[in-house]
Amino acid sequence: MTTINKEEIQKFSKLADEWWNASGKFKPLHMFNPIRIEYILENICDHYKIDKKKNFPLNGIKILDIGCGGGLISEPMTRLGSQVTGIDASFKNIQIAKIHAEKGGLKINYIHKSPEQLYEEEKYDVILNLEIVEHVDDIDLYLKSCKKLLKSNGLMFTATLNRTFTSFVKAIIGAEYVLRWLPIGTHDWNKFIKPNELENKLKELKFSTKDLRGLQFNPLNKKWKRSNDLSVNYIILSIKN
Repeated sequence: MTTINKEEIQKFSKLADEWWNASGKFKPLHMFNPIRIEYILENICDHYKIDKKKNFPLNGIKILDIGCGGGLISEPMTRLGSQVTGIDASFKNIQIAKIHAEKGGLKINYIHKSPEQLYEEEKYDVILNLEIVEHVDDIDLYLKSCKKLLKSNGLMFTATLNRTFTSFVKAIIGAEYVLRWLPIGTHDWNKFIKPNELENKLKELKFSTKDLRGLQFNPLNKKWKRSNDLSVNYIILSIKN
């Protein structure tokens, strides 16, 4: 059994050289990053009773970034002091991530594996599933694998896309065909998952939801913000009981 979708891996491997080009194919993720980092930092500090204003606030926190790509989240989390392991099923993504981290003098443990291939002896305080679950082959196996790798009372951030008419218009038609923010075929709308479906899966695995938040793009200032609108992008913050 595997969570790896070979077509999805090939798709992103072809784009791997673009990861750190803020004006390239991954421009939407670069625009997305500030709100994601802010949300993750705020909630980790709140959960683990950390003063986020101190230097390297995430010092001592072990983070697993699944589907890390070129390291767009792994690097800022490392700069905030955390001990980061980034995994990706694309070998090329991992190579790009390693090279970029070395250039920046960052120590990040990058591994070419999917979550079910990791040793369960290693447990993490935080797992990041950011824009990844809509690309995996077996979401149930994926989430079970995450549970095994997370410490009790650990945090898991799962950010993905809702399966709605609005998301089809904005995330598929708009982002891929009209604005050309993403290469055509980046997303399969049928693999998007509704928040209640994802929450139910997590509940069955004994996770409790701490927060459910929409993430919305403001075309006027070209920035992302938190929202109560879950119709397109959303993030679930859950705790392993």
